[in-house]
Amino acid sequence: MPNVAPASAFSHWLTPRSLLRISVVVALITIVLKMMAWQLTGSVGLLSDALESFVNLAGAMFALAMVTIAERPADDEHPYGHHKAEYFSAGFEGLLVVGASVAIIWASVDRWLHPQPLERLDWGLGLSMVSTVLNGGLAWFMFRSARVHRSMALQGDAKHLMTDVYTSVGVVLGLGLAHVTGWVWLDAAVGLLVGLNILWHGGQLVWNSSQGLMDVAVEPAQLQVIEAVLTQEAVAAQAETGEQIVFDSLTTRQAGERSFVDLHLHVPGAWSLSLAARWRDRTEAALMARVPGLRARIELLPRGVDTVYERQESAAD
Repeated sequence: MPNVAPASAFSHWLTPRSLLRISVVVALITIVLKMMAWQLTGSVGLLSDALESFVNLAGAMFALAMVTIAERPADDEHPYGHHKAEYFSAGFEGLLVVGASVAIIWASVDRWLHPQPLERLDWGLGLSMVSTVLNGGLAWFMFRSARVHRSMALQGDAKHLMTDVYTSVGVVLGLGLAHVTGWVWLDAAVGLLVGLNILWHGGQLVWNSSQGLMDVAVEPAQLQVIEAVLTQEAVAAQAETGEQIVFDSLTTRQAGERSFVDLHLHVPGAWSLSLAARWRDRTEAALMARVPGLRARIELLPRGVDTVYERQESAAD
């Protein structure tokens, strides 16, 4: 996720923890508004929308707890830090979304079998739209902050809020059509479509979380930057020393806002350790300067020499 300059101007308050606190407050407000809309109209579509807001609240509270843990510094038991805690947040929120979708689908099928007239749709839909505007505005800020801070928890909560926005818009359009046509069954149909849509997005959140927990590689855009820096340093070494240096065994992984890269730097065997270390330090600094949140670690080796592990891997192949 590249840095976004306009968002950085507000970085003093657009932090993951600040926005998740705001998300908790907005979730409470939208729960009140949507439950009122359901009570006024008796619409199962609006009930499904209200149920998702309870999921928003639980998800935001859990995400806030996980982001707080993720910000803890590395310690003896967690030498790479606690950044992966954010993936638990996204996975938990995905499971909540799946659970809510099942409840929504169940209620919608029951309403389809036992249709009921809708009442006071003007007030109900108005309250629903107010909550939609609140969720949409918050999701917009969350997406911007998630790109800056590379926060999986914030991105997951923002995606869930946008799902809520799409859901609310669909419910309003469906109920408006039901009111105009008199087709009461549209209420149940809207609720059913909402449930299926939420189920899909919940499954995506769980999948993305599982991939992060399994040490997924950095994004292709980041990898291109890393490779460009290595090429630049190799060219500079050739120009300044007249000798060739070689980078290989590049591996990367992503853990929340932090990313890691490990690789080997092969230098001429006649170089002093001091000279080799200078090029290693220079390359590590260049990598970490170009990729925000990156931790680079380079192992020095003479040119033409591999590690024992690499030799074993080559023999196995």
